[in-house]
Amino acid sequence: MLWKKTWEPEAVLALIAGILATCLSGLIAVAILHQAAVTGFKRDDSLGTVLLGTLSFQGVAVVLGTVFLKWHDTSWREVLGGASWKRTLGLPLAVLPVVAPVVLGLKALSEITLQKLHWPVADQRAVELFTNAKTPWLTAYMVVFAVVLAPLGEEFFFRGLLFSTAKRFGWPKLGWLGVSGLFALSHLNAPTFLPLFVLALALTWLYEQTEGLLAPVLAHSLFNAANLLVLLLAEKYHYLSP
Repeated sequence: MLWKKTWEPEAVLALIAGILATCLSGLIAVAILHQAAVTGFKRDDSLGTVLLGTLSFQGVAVVLGTVFLKWHDTSWREVLGGASWKRTLGLPLAVLPVVAPVVLGLKALSEITLQKLHWPVADQRAVELFTNAKTPWLTAYMVVFAVVLAPLGEEFFFRGLLFSTAKRFGWPKLGWLGVSGLFALSHLNAPTFLPLFVLALALTWLYEQTEGLLAPVLAHSLFNAANLLVLLLAEKYHYLSP
């Protein structure tokens, strides 16, 4: 588990700051290029916009994380954990059937509550990009992003860095609640804040139980894959309906 490593706190905080700074720079660059109507950035679903918007956080987290681990003579294999495959695979498969209905129920309840408060209810940005993708290539990229890149980058950042750092400094409650709140908030979608907060708690529990990132990464990936499957089935049903 990362918080047991002997890395200097300053180095970990510098990595966190670097990832956040790159993410902010990417968002600013997308806004400027979109405003200037540069080819590839003219629309929210343009290829350049999608690539820069997604890779500037999750992609950078993986790249900078790889450099950081190599610098400290650590490998992704160590960070992913040393628990048995039976435990690493079994726990996510046991937890998801319990957590998923709770997450879906909270999402529905949140949407109903927001509608009663006359708050605009919209899908997550990633969901909109997937459903509105104009080309098969963009659809394929969004699938790879949702199932592979996002789970790995986000789990490394939120559980591997933020949670581990908070716990190492003696703030376990801040790690559990604060980092889970940041994870939910980072998706910038009001209806999914509470559901994703609960999901983050479950992912943190998996991280603690297996002392590595592989179990939460797998759970996160399976959760995203299930959501994509539901979207595909809903779209297909919509097209087939009279």
